[in-house]
Amino acid sequence: MNYKKRDDSRVRAKKHLGQHFLKDLNIAQRIVDGLSGHRDYDRVLEIGPGMGVLTQYLLTKTSFSTYVIEIDTESVAYLQKHYEELSPRIIEGDFLKFNPEEFFPKPFAIIGNFPYNISSQIFFRALQIRDRIPEIVCMLQKEVAQRIASPPGNKDYGILSVLLQAFYDIDYLVSVPPGAFDPPPKVQSGVIRLRRNAITALDCDEKLFFRVVKTAFNQRRKTLRNALKPVGEFPDHPLLTKRAEQLSVNEFVTLTQIAATMAPQI
Repeated sequence: MNYKKRDDSRVRAKKHLGQHFLKDLNIAQRIVDGLSGHRDYDRVLEIGPGMGVLTQYLLTKTSFSTYVIEIDTESVAYLQKHYEELSPRIIEGDFLKFNPEEFFPKPFAIIGNFPYNISSQIFFRALQIRDRIPEIVCMLQKEVAQRIASPPGNKDYGILSVLLQAFYDIDYLVSVPPGAFDPPPKVQSGVIRLRRNAITALDCDEKLFFRVVKTAFNQRRKTLRNALKPVGEFPDHPLLTKRAEQLSVNEFVTLTQIAATMAPQI
């Protein structure tokens, strides 16, 4: 593998921030090349750029402007020193508390080596503003990446699979070994790409849909008739004889429509 030596003495990987700095430049290039320009966005936001291993390739692209958001003050100082042209587009802060309207009047893509300890929270935040985010390319723990990209009927299929697949088409791009990072994590990593689909709104109450999905997977070994008892007593329906991992997004929409008729019970 092709590794480039960088002056990383100024940034310490911080465990509480879940930092593992990518050092394999081949993988970095592949992640950036995963951006397809879906729906013609012209701005890209990198979450947690660290020392700019992805950033350096993003800045070579002419089809969009690169912005970064970083919560680590050491990393911000490093980026300001080593990527001076980026300085006006460095957002110092937490993506989970970030207001995109301050910087992005139009839709923008997201890219990044997501901190593994908050990757799910990043996706839930992205879902809240999904109509502003046509594409996401990211690296995260391989188990989570596989779960998100997994189709129904697979043991990896779970809550994030359903919620994200309801609004995005998802591709698993590449696996990444621990040795590609400094310090190396204790787990394998994976890169996925999410592209916004044509669904503008679900044919059901969205908050209830989220509740039905989460409740169904909380006891995924049980049939849905038993797993969904916290939601209420469903009338007889063939879907209730299945387990959560067997249902497609559309079938969860159907269950949510049924649950909506049970309003007095929930």
